[in-house]
Amino acid sequence: MKRYSNSISVLVILALITIVGCNSNSEKEADEPLVKINQTVLTKGMLSNAVPNSLSKDDSVIFAQDYINRWIRSELLLGKAELNLTPEEKDVAALMEEYRRSLLIHQYQQKMLEQKYSPLITGSEIRNYYTEMEDNFKLSEPIIKGVFVIVPQSAPNIDDLKKWYRSDDSEDIVKLEAYCFQNAKKYEVFLDHWLTFDEINKRLPESINRTERFIKNNSYHHTTDSLYQYFLSIKEFQLSNEVAPLEFVESKIKAILLNKKRLEFIKQLESDLYEEALKNKNITFY
Repeated sequence: MKRYSNSISVLVILALITIVGCNSNSEKEADEPLVKINQTVLTKGMLSNAVPNSLSKDDSVIFAQDYINRWIRSELLLGKAELNLTPEEKDVAALMEEYRRSLLIHQYQQKMLEQKYSPLITGSEIRNYYTEMEDNFKLSEPIIKGVFVIVPQSAPNIDDLKKWYRSDDSEDIVKLEAYCFQNAKKYEVFLDHWLTFDEINKRLPESINRTERFIKNNSYHHTTDSLYQYFLSIKEFQLSNEVAPLEFVESKIKAILLNKKRLEFIKQLESDLYEEALKNKNITFY
């Protein structure tokens, strides 16, 4: 195999098409070789087992071709490693055992978490953590609440839209949402939650520079390109380095507290197992 990195032989490609075109192969077909490197062989059966059943025929061929290329690279590297590493360097039994131990312990901990532990994070816990650690929740970028609408240039009743997207009246907001449902390419009325200004800025035909200065001095923004009109209304904002509002970081705090409780549960699990082993005299100290 001289050109494995970029291409595979025509015969192998034909074999790929045959493999992915059938769900089952006979035992004889499964043992047929596709690629051989020194004394190691990749068979049709090995490749067939590696290809996910959910892929289309074309995607399966692409996946199989990539799999063969990766298998070849891996075997070549392994061959070099076998030749060039000392017996001591090739002795990975201890590493494999350590990995096995770590994996089994992790799986057991996860099983115990799923079976016996469903931590409930209360609103008061979240608020207390937020109050104690608020310096850790300073904003790295501005956030806003407001309205963002994109409509085609041919959209009807633009004057009404210009009125409604600026309005704070609840009836106008209802009218705006009904209008956008019928006419907007994209719209978001985010009066009850925060978005980073960058999320909106990326959707504009031309990004707004000096965003903090813009936010402090502008409540509305209307711009166009050849196809669409863009309307932004900023109802509330907070700037970089200000403490983020609780609602903006609530999910982050909840994740922190959940992880903390899980770690505490695992620590207690280890302690309980130790005490139980001592009680049952399963531990012997010499």
